[in-house]
Amino acid sequence: MEQFDVVVIGAGAAGLFCAAQAGQAGLRVMVLDNGKKPGRKILMSGGGRCNFTNLYIEPAAYLSSNPHFCKSALARYTQWDFIDMVSRHGIAWHEKTLGQLFCDDSAEQIVTMLMDECQQGNVTLRLRSEVLTIERNEQGYTLQLNGAEIHANKLVIASGGLSMPGLGASPFGYKVAEQFGLPVLPTRAGLVPFTLHKPLLEQLQTLSGVSLPAIVTAQDGTQFRENILFTHRGMSGPAVLQISSYWRAGEPVVVNLAPDGGVDALLDEQRQAHPNQSLKNTLALLLPKRLIEVLMSLGFVPDVTLKQLNARQQADLVARLSQWEVVPNGTEGYRTAEVTLGGVDTHALSSRTMEARTVPGLYFIGEVVDVTGWLGGYNFQWAWSSAWACAQALAS
Repeated sequence: MEQFDVVVIGAGAAGLFCAAQAGQAGLRVMVLDNGKKPGRKILMSGGGRCNFTNLYIEPAAYLSSNPHFCKSALARYTQWDFIDMVSRHGIAWHEKTLGQLFCDDSAEQIVTMLMDECQQGNVTLRLRSEVLTIERNEQGYTLQLNGAEIHANKLVIASGGLSMPGLGASPFGYKVAEQFGLPVLPTRAGLVPFTLHKPLLEQLQTLSGVSLPAIVTAQDGTQFRENILFTHRGMSGPAVLQISSYWRAGEPVVVNLAPDGGVDALLDEQRQAHPNQSLKNTLALLLPKRLIEVLMSLGFVPDVTLKQLNARQQADLVARLSQWEVVPNGTEGYRTAEVTLGGVDTHALSSRTMEARTVPGLYFIGEVVDVTGWLGGYNFQWAWSSAWACAQALAS
């Protein structure tokens, strides 16, 4: 039977980073993963350029039933710490929008960096390994794999959530938590596009591919200002992905198609200059033409000239453009979701070490835990920070 100080299950962002840190602290570490190669989700992320962190990381950007839980780890290993590591490895990066940092070249560079860090720590990586059973006794944990038995003093679960099952996502981590008596909160897809009910979907069909800036607001008042994108299934784009984490089935979201306001002023100004101009052509100064045509078919935009547009119609139009209520049919689910909301209940873990309070030597890090960040590098930073906190505890 092979012996290790630490076995980490999951060769994703959190698992590889934790293993590297623990290995460099002098521990004998093995990483197990059921996939063919490490860091599969990293390679897919950020359009293949990996949005590896965000300049504006703060606890308020994370959803959890225990909102204080993420504060300790995020404060002890910050975005600046990770940026230092990226720069040390000679990886060129750039800021896109809203503090989002991407590799100039490729997400491969982040995986290579993590593998190099693991190599420095003499970490053993075993891929295509399925963990069949886990047993615990006073000495630690015994794992039965397909074809081997391994013993570890300590066990770290970094197996991720349910998002992107095509990349090997599974409920493995939740089952381990339940096996050892830890509560697991209900999970659902987060950072995911909306699908729409049939009548509206059919009316919006011609807009597939149209993108524009908007403010999207959830029922609880949370709002995001970024682009929305109409798709053949419904609505996507950064603002929609963000709000999806705050949306509950059956609730409406409110879309402001004129986030800068100014519709009233534009109409008044154009009426003075071009009274016979159609309302449709005037609004095209502000919104995509295809969208205006659809809004006319929905009855939002009357087919009149500016001089025919009366004060009540204008007030109605402004209200409808800024408060378009849409009730999604659902989401596209885990298949396209970037993250999983819910997971291992953080009340059962130490926020300083990520260790289960009632099960010595068992740790949970990354997406498997009930901590979910906004779009834009926040979830990667949670992976790095929770992994670092865990590695420090393992080493001490």
